[in-house]
Amino acid sequence: MTRNNVEREALTEKLGVEIDPELLSLALTHRSFAYENGGIPHNERLEFLGDSVLGQAVTVRLYTRHPELEEGSLAKRRASVVSTVALAEVARRIGLGVHVRLGRGEILTGGRDKDSILADTMEALIGAAFLSAGAEAAAAMVLRLVEPLLADPERYGAAMDPKTSLQEIAARLGLPAPGYSIEATGPDHDRRFTATVTVGDLATTGNGSSKKQAEMAAALAAWHELDARA
Repeated sequence: MTRNNVEREALTEKLGVEIDPELLSLALTHRSFAYENGGIPHNERLEFLGDSVLGQAVTVRLYTRHPELEEGSLAKRRASVVSTVALAEVARRIGLGVHVRLGRGEILTGGRDKDSILADTMEALIGAAFLSAGAEAAAAMVLRLVEPLLADPERYGAAMDPKTSLQEIAARLGLPAPGYSIEATGPDHDRRFTATVTVGDLATTGNGSSKKQAEMAAALAAWHELDARA
């Protein structure tokens, strides 16, 4: 068995679902890799499918687990769990970045740890699981992966509005207001942003396809650091 196959098996064990090898390979193929290899298929169609499966699984779980919550509160909780930042957290927890097939440019600019790429690949894997094992198995996989997020009530406010939450916890700890800086890379049609937020002696970074997304990712990372200190 090749090293690549061993690594793929390790990934499917973490997912807890047996995924067809061809679908797994497709789910891990970013458009940058596809473009550099003759325009082969990439994972964006699977991502589209996985997004729907993810949303339904989380919606049903929240609805059945929290009969006391109104529609607005349920929607906020769902948004905090299915967001790009949240899915990137899930992806990092299972070590997804090393498995993603990326073009050279994305590799050189840190694509394996970009929130947007990790989140999109996570959705593609959910779509692949749905096609390989069915709706029930895919939903069960989703819930296993996001359960740590669902079980952490502190994250809801921070994940929904990380910049405000960071500002609030900084003030509570007597720290200066957060300061942000942005760097952009890539061509105009595929711009990628890296934000750095500084709060006192703490500096964290975040990535995204927009300045806002990058700043939110950086702010959430900083919030987690300060929350641990608090």
